[in-house]
Amino acid sequence: MVTGTPGVGKTVISELLASRIKARLISLGDLVKREGLHTGLDRKRDTFVADLEKVSERVKEIIAQSAEEVVIEGHYAIDVASPEDVRLAFVLRRDPEDLRRILRERSYREEKVRENLAAEILDVCLYDAVKRLGTSKVCEIDVTARRAEDVVEEVLQVLHGTKECRLGVVDWLGKLEGQGKLDEYLKEL
Repeated sequence: MVTGTPGVGKTVISELLASRIKARLISLGDLVKREGLHTGLDRKRDTFVADLEKVSERVKEIIAQSAEEVVIEGHYAIDVASPEDVRLAFVLRRDPEDLRRILRERSYREEKVRENLAAEILDVCLYDAVKRLGTSKVCEIDVTARRAEDVVEEVLQVLHGTKECRLGVVDWLGKLEGQGKLDEYLKEL
């Protein structure tokens, strides 16, 4: 599983990883759109509202039908995959300043930028993954200023057991406070 806040690079990393290990890729956003697994459109966020129960059922079906490994990608992947179906969850992290730039380049509305920055700074995806899977199945990877190929290489090293799966890799609150920028972010959020 590859998860994280929107804008951290889940799609690119997952595509490269699936290609390298010859796995089937389930991109949850595409699955929801393609198969109509949503309850409607959230106009405020300009996104489909995934029907998590239907998505979960469909993911389970795809896994059961697949002869190859499966990579599940999406910021809510942790909510739709059964813990017993997850070998490891890689939570991608990105420096809030880079993340803000990326989301603005994607023309996200400012409210959506703030919402995603808050999620990244407060470790929401990491917390959710650990809560659902426990610490032994969750690996945190800082992707800031790294090439996608290098991140995939790290993921492969963890999968092959040549590199340790780690948590506690980033502390955005501490970093922003140390740089004197925490108040700026908190006011913005």
